[in-house]
Amino acid sequence: MLNSIKIEDILFLDIETVPQHPEYQQMPEPFQLLWDKKAQRIAKENETSEEIYQKAGIYAEFGKIICISAGIVVPKSNSLFFRVKSFAGEDEVLILRDFADMLEKFSAKPGALLCAHNGKEFDFPYISRRMLINGIKLPNLLDIAGKKPWEVNHLDTMELWKFGDYKHYTSLNLLAYTFNIPTPKDDIDGSQVAEVFYKDNDLERIVTYCEKDVLTVAQLLLRYRNEPIIDPANIEKAKG
Repeated sequence: MLNSIKIEDILFLDIETVPQHPEYQQMPEPFQLLWDKKAQRIAKENETSEEIYQKAGIYAEFGKIICISAGIVVPKSNSLFFRVKSFAGEDEVLILRDFADMLEKFSAKPGALLCAHNGKEFDFPYISRRMLINGIKLPNLLDIAGKKPWEVNHLDTMELWKFGDYKHYTSLNLLAYTFNIPTPKDDIDGSQVAEVFYKDNDLERIVTYCEKDVLTVAQLLLRYRNEPIIDPANIEKAKG
């Protein structure tokens, strides 16, 4: 099934998220109380809601998107190239609007698909929720309400690896190592993104990390298809 898909019809993506506020104490009081209730359900024994606030970024109600990296595989002259573009910054609304515009154009392709690692559980719904919260119309590829499962044009490299095993979670980093793909976690990992964003003020470092993840997802799908991975020399930054 995977080999019947045109690789150039797939948009690979990854997102980086952080809590909406740098510190627990900076949350508005009503919001803080809502987080306290959420924290009661996810905290380990003796953990306070303040102590686990760094986890708020993984929940669309309490977090926000600071980077979306998207890439496509481009076949050229018997070689594969990877073209990546990132939407990043402190203004989430601008990030989402620009990404929505790009995604709407990509959606016009007859066979257009989205692909991410754990995308069905995280990236796709998170982007959709944050778009709705910010009053942004969902692009066609994210507007799945009322669609039958086979009408949803989403691929998920983690789901594909499960082979029907609902309990099997495998990280992108582990699969990269398993398939001999260069690791995307050679600098930071997801747990460090909020600190790098709020304390180090190093957005470029986060963008680089996000783009490595996107490339790794594309490389992994190629390996699932028993195809060679993309040469690092063939990575291109999209213009504009």
